[in-house]
Amino acid sequence: MNILKRIRHYSEVQPERIAIQSGQEKLTYRELEQYSSRLAAYIERHYKNNRSAVAVYGHKDPYMLVCFLALVKSGRGYCPIDVSVPGERVDMILKCLDSEVCMALEPLDGTDKTLLSLEHIKVLVQTETEEIGEEHALKGDEVYYMIFTSGSTGVPKGVMITRDNLEHYLDWSVTLGTDEQHKQGRVFLNQAPFSFDLSVMDLYTCLACGGTLWTLDKETQQDYKLLYASLEQSGITVFVSTPSFAEVCMSDPVFCAQTLPNLQLFLFCGETLTNQTAKKLRKRFPEAVIVNTYGPTESTVAVTEVIVDDRMAEEVSPLPVGRAKPGTRFEIQDEDGKVLPDGEKGEIHILGNTVSAGYYKNPEGTEKAFYRTERDGQAVRGYHTGDEGYLLEGMLFYCGRMDLQIKLHGYRIEIEDIENNIVKLDGVRQAVVIPNIRKGTVKSLTAYVVTENPDLDLKEALGAYLPAYMIPKKFVLLDQIPMTNNGKADRKRLGG
Repeated sequence: MNILKRIRHYSEVQPERIAIQSGQEKLTYRELEQYSSRLAAYIERHYKNNRSAVAVYGHKDPYMLVCFLALVKSGRGYCPIDVSVPGERVDMILKCLDSEVCMALEPLDGTDKTLLSLEHIKVLVQTETEEIGEEHALKGDEVYYMIFTSGSTGVPKGVMITRDNLEHYLDWSVTLGTDEQHKQGRVFLNQAPFSFDLSVMDLYTCLACGGTLWTLDKETQQDYKLLYASLEQSGITVFVSTPSFAEVCMSDPVFCAQTLPNLQLFLFCGETLTNQTAKKLRKRFPEAVIVNTYGPTESTVAVTEVIVDDRMAEEVSPLPVGRAKPGTRFEIQDEDGKVLPDGEKGEIHILGNTVSAGYYKNPEGTEKAFYRTERDGQAVRGYHTGDEGYLLEGMLFYCGRMDLQIKLHGYRIEIEDIENNIVKLDGVRQAVVIPNIRKGTVKSLTAYVVTENPDLDLKEALGAYLPAYMIPKKFVLLDQIPMTNNGKADRKRLGG
């Protein structure tokens, strides 16, 4: 799929349709196409000697999309940085990037890069007369975007996603849950910041289908009154988020089919979708399709899909994350690289056409995590995910991060196994388990729980599902699990 060609097509056949709306700010397809082509011409004219990826700093402003597309049209990749990213980390990323320019749509201090502000960009796209289309655009094997993820050393890793990676992904993502025709012109929810790769699922799938991206800014997501008002106003059809964010929305009965009658499809990624969350959504939105997906940033957002219906939500626990998308295959390998048979747990390896080209300026990290191999006579890229899982007749089951496995009193324990069993208990909505570590050794476990049944003896109830050594020593009841700006449970704030 040629995404630039798609966007240009929609700018011609539905020029006044809103492509993105954030609060009162909006851009039509005509404006998105025209403004990005004008900004691309300016970039090419003024920075032609440096074609390195450029940082775009901001928070869900519609003009961030103008910047993304302008850079791609001018033959440069882009690196989104959200305002929620800590200053020291922003500085690390900017120093890592070779471009002398940064598009700063929000105030940004402490960098020696040339800053193009939002005001400057708006003037440019209104007054510039020259436009460029795809003649200078990135080619298939060139880096389309870079997203920096956490590194075990404390230094963020820049995951390089090529244009081919993205467009192979879009060939599939437009079919998730419903066919492409049913997504045409629909309203897609954007919950995640653009620096989190979950946003690619809503942003580019939406643009590929000629839809409208409805963004929720940080202020709206943190204020229930604003959040529900925005959701009701949006007319959203496709709800893309982490499961944790859906749980936040379900804390109020107003989040249901009666108040959101257009909502037809839930797409989940980034976290484990529990049976409890799926069952509650099925009750609130009985006609909607719920799709569970899985995939790390290094394999371009997601690589699996499974529709979670009533039967599966009731009978299959934990829920599978799905079957591989076309162009992708999984292998479950042991520590020696041996491919394991169905049902045996091991590390999930992803092989296929959306596996990243590697980490930016990090050959050691790239060599450790990525590899090239041959399968069925074809050369393919592979990626060590660091996730544990198993396959059953082609269906992938995710068992948690291998780095969330601990040893307590000599027992090997998977933290997410405990969490999944806590949320099986009556009335429990969310649970996060944190290991208490002293002098490098796990001494005990603490569970932070959101429940509608505070009188339930959680330790006793959990004994029906887990052996005694896996039951947390302490349970702390919360009104809400704190979340990161990406919509995931914030383990650091809970003490992990």
